[in-house]
Amino acid sequence: MQRLSPTFAALARELDRHVARFARELQFALGARALVMTDCWVNIMGRGAVQGLHLHPHATISGVYYVAVPAGAPGLKLEDPRLERFMAAPPRARGAQRRNRAWVTMRARTGQLVLFESWLRHEVPANLEARERVSISFNYNWF
Repeated sequence: MQRLSPTFAALARELDRHVARFARELQFALGARALVMTDCWVNIMGRGAVQGLHLHPHATISGVYYVAVPAGAPGLKLEDPRLERFMAAPPRARGAQRRNRAWVTMRARTGQLVLFESWLRHEVPANLEARERVSISFNYNWF
């Protein structure tokens, strides 16, 4: 979309700054290569819409920009990448600190940008609100 639409090209230029800063915070050693948006798409999630657990192969950084989020709509649910190794671990206490949870949900808010490394498995729980949740998702790569 960023190659065909001037609106999405402008969005990509804006996101480029945020992704570059995120990559610096992650201390990526990219050398002379730059992170480049490889694809982006619009998500329109009506009542009952869900996006199952997945990751983004062949991408380095992924993200979502929330265009319109009705109150109560679900956010992005991120899985602790060590979860499959917790074979004998007891459940976490209700109200456990975020860093100790097997799942963390980033609340969705209109105008919010969320960036994450593409290997991180994530999902979007069912939208139970009558209004649609609209977001733009994207991937960046450096090779």
